Amino acid sequence: MTQLYDSSAQRPGALPPPGCPAHGEAGAEPLHAPEFGADPFAVYRRLREAHGPLAPVELDRGVPAMLCLGYDTALEVMRRPETFSKDPRHWRARNEGLLPESSYAPQVIRPRPQVDFVDGEEHRRLRGAVEDTTGRIDSSALRNYVERIADSLIDQFCEAGEAELIGAYCALVPIMVTGQLFGCPQEIMDRLLRGVAAFIDGSDPSGGDRTSGAALRELIDLKRREPGADITSWLIAHPARLSDEELVEQLLLLIGMVTGVVPGLIGNALRVLLTDERFSGELMGGSMLVEDALDEVLWTDPPLANLGLYFPVHDTNLAGKRLRAGDAVMISFAATNRDALLRSPHKQGNRAHLAFGAGAHACPGRSSARLIASVALEKLLDRIPDLALAGEVEELRWLSGIFVRGVITLPVRFAPVPRPGSRRGAPPAARPGEPGPQGQPGPLGQPGPLGQPGPLGQRQEAPPPPPIPPISLPFATDAASAAEPPTGAGPGPESEQQAEDGQKQQSILLGFLNRWRRAR
Repeated sequence: MTQLYDSSAQRPGALPPPGCPAHGEAGAEPLHAPEFGADPFAVYRRLREAHGPLAPVELDRGVPAMLCLGYDTALEVMRRPETFSKDPRHWRARNEGLLPESSYAPQVIRPRPQVDFVDGEEHRRLRGAVEDTTGRIDSSALRNYVERIADSLIDQFCEAGEAELIGAYCALVPIMVTGQLFGCPQEIMDRLLRGVAAFIDGSDPSGGDRTSGAALRELIDLKRREPGADITSWLIAHPARLSDEELVEQLLLLIGMVTGVVPGLIGNALRVLLTDERFSGELMGGSMLVEDALDEVLWTDPPLANLGLYFPVHDTNLAGKRLRAGDAVMISFAATNRDALLRSPHKQGNRAHLAFGAGAHACPGRSSARLIASVALEKLLDRIPDLALAGEVEELRWLSGIFVRGVITLPVRFAPVPRPGSRRGAPPAARPGEPGPQGQPGPLGQPGPLGQPGPLGQRQEAPPPPPIPPISLPFATDAASAAEPPTGAGPGPESEQQAEDGQKQQSILLGFLNRWRRAR
């Protein structure tokens, strides 16, 4: 779903007794081991060589699955809903009580009325509501709004000549966009993000689920009383008449996409632009554009590396292996894309990657997610064209768990750029539905398929300041979130220093956001 879960930080649950089917197939690769976090692509290669396009793995201790490594095999799974279900109610190991209760995966991948976890008519109903609602976003107005947010953030560090871009930019652009797209007040957004972080990073999945759910229910109640031109209000008003529980689940999915996956997409693309020799030279005049960099990342190192779990509804054969009904099959978006590139390396301009899934369960917010990332990158390179990595690429720190992968540090240096004086007094970005400069509507100002036009032309007050993200958000360079050190490296001065550095950077991030608020 969203950032971020680091398998190496997960507390192991109680193990089933020896010989129990929950141990999975003999020789299953433990994806929760530090070796996977250190170099997942080496593990994918080894599994492909040993097992072909479908390999036995453990998602967590006592949680078996088959990992899909082949591009064609993945498409077969995602395009055969009559055989492969996304509904966890089919998960045989869960139904037989074989999964450790404390394990992360079963707490997250559980029966819930969310479009990504249902099939058939229920899926079509929820999917229709989500697509109708997100389809009302005016892409031109959204672009304008992202540019204004990006300018506001760049203004805070452009004169310094250096910055740590993950915390100062890559993570903040999507978070600030989210508050406006969903019409979410600051105090609700604070609690929502704290819950999402605890839910996804594995620190407290159940508690995070409750916290984020409570925040979303409060948002839904607010929008029932005071509807606006925003995604939350439109989803409430959709003719499908979603229940409160269904509204919470769809909003959680969409918000998780924007605040979880998009920061990783921006950060990974910036890493490519700064370190790949094909992008060398002046970034503004390079032969490959921002869109090419995004394609490169989505093909070779997508932020959502593995996630889609499918369950055969009956015994079946797949890639030469026999699957029993209810066996868990996880699609590796990262590995299947690499598999396709091994056979056809030409990918520039080709968007047949599986980074956003495929088939009936392809990500419904992929267009907006890509637009936000693209505009954020274009604006940064336009304002500061001589960005250069401050240090060696080998020194970058990564978050590399089972489900997500991305850089969590990206220090850069550049020639200081004066902050435009005109921007200091520029009017605030338009709220959803409010005309922006030259009469442009706010991001959600487009009348959509629901036949309910947003209040175009209606005067509204300036938007509230952006929410302060919780310090537990995974974009903060927390030592516990990064890939584990080599086995045998116990606590010592170095690890203590890393923890201290993480706390300092989190404090710097919070201080930066407070300064940003005052500047607004």
